[in-house]
Amino acid sequence: MQITLDLPDNLKLSETDIRTELAIVLFQQKTLLIEQAASLINLDVDDFYQLLIDRQILTPPREPDDDPDELILAHLRISLQQAFTGQTIPLSELWEGING
Repeated sequence: MQITLDLPDNLKLSETDIRTELAIVLFQQKTLLIEQAASLINLDVDDFYQLLIDRQILTPPREPDDDPDELILAHLRISLQQAFTGQTIPLSELWEGING
């Protein structure tokens, strides 16, 4: 589905800016999950999370090493979706290159 918007000529927003603002609003309204909103603007979920922190929409965890529940759940949903669609890595390849 494609949507066309007629915006004023003097509006100083790019398409990317508009998509970003839309993704943020839809996330805030709980219309989109964090990973869906990130996908809307082709951002990694961690980068979108940081954008939300930078905009003071979300509060970072108190402990820097703690992953927030929102990100843990997002990564779990992403991993499950990848598993269901066959986007997996063979176990034999998981540890390749880990020893240097």
